[in-house]
Amino acid sequence: MRIYLPSTLPELLEDDLAPRVVHAVTPALRAALPDEDDEGLEYAAQLLAADDSLDLLGGSPGIPRRRLVVAADVPDEAVEAVSPDEEHAPSLVRLTARVAWSEVACGHVDEPGAEQDVRAALRGDQAAVERLVERDLLWYDVSELASLAGRR
Repeated sequence: MRIYLPSTLPELLEDDLAPRVVHAVTPALRAALPDEDDEGLEYAAQLLAADDSLDLLGGSPGIPRRRLVVAADVPDEAVEAVSPDEEHAPSLVRLTARVAWSEVACGHVDEPGAEQDVRAALRGDQAAVERLVERDLLWYDVSELASLAGRR
């Protein structure tokens, strides 16, 4: 199963990625977006993970203000369903196992120029939130991710 892990740049220096609530193409997401094809559903799950990355940044002062979503392919047994309700995104699943870097396909990261909007969004600036929604995250191969966090 392809999952989208909301993350932060310092986490790229970890040995692996810890279990957490992540996003994926779920039956609930398919039901919520019935006109989307598989690619559109994957993109929707990625965007929802980017929103959760912003939330992680808000709880972690002192780290780079760039959203990060790590895409990984994990066995189906490594995730469990999260009961969908009105307060939760329809793409949520719970990752129950650590993710090795060998399972990571790529990362999606804000360009450095987005940091000002991220800071403003974290202060509650709705216009900045809208600008972030319009920004595409940059794609990085897994082999390039460590360099984003300062490790060569």
